[in-house]
Amino acid sequence: MKILEVKPLSIPEVKIVKMGRFTDNRGYFTEPFRQSDLEKAIPGFKLLQINESYSKKNVIRGLHIQWNPYMGKFVRTVKGHMMDIAVDIRLGSPTYGKGIIYDLPTTQETETFEAIWVPIGFVHGCVFLEETLIEYLCTSEYSQGNEACVLPGSPEIDWSLADQNLLKIFKETLPNAIISDKDKAGIDFKDWKNDSKSKNFIYSK
Repeated sequence: MKILEVKPLSIPEVKIVKMGRFTDNRGYFTEPFRQSDLEKAIPGFKLLQINESYSKKNVIRGLHIQWNPYMGKFVRTVKGHMMDIAVDIRLGSPTYGKGIIYDLPTTQETETFEAIWVPIGFVHGCVFLEETLIEYLCTSEYSQGNEACVLPGSPEIDWSLADQNLLKIFKETLPNAIISDKDKAGIDFKDWKNDSKSKNFIYSK
């Protein structure tokens, strides 16, 4: 991996990893993953599952969370335009209930690309502004029955730390978004806070 920069976002546990491509007149070559390099950028990272997802324009996925086992995600856009969403659900966290949005477009012509690290304790979702292919590296395997979905439009989510221009795009996309039946059956954030499963995620410094 050609890691150029690791930068925290307004919720510092969520990080952006900027990587380089080796380009020439043929195109480019890159290593999107090497365990030893990524573990330096994200201490403790261990890859156990790789997911690939294709989405049409105006699809929204999430907001998803898993426990038993817990899952962190390292997400990048392979082709297209995605906005990534992370909301802190760690009980006792100073940013509990706050959400952030990060813009992750990419093209094959750029010499750099980015990925976002969404650690354990954050519900995660994606907004697709065009046909898009993404890949995400997971720190655990999928565990059916140990997952939940929080509705991304929950009015109780605090977006004060989010980029307001991206938030505007998200809110404009939400009313006519393409959402799976499973995600539509998710719960409001206020109901998640009162759910016993929320106690699986506790803030620790």
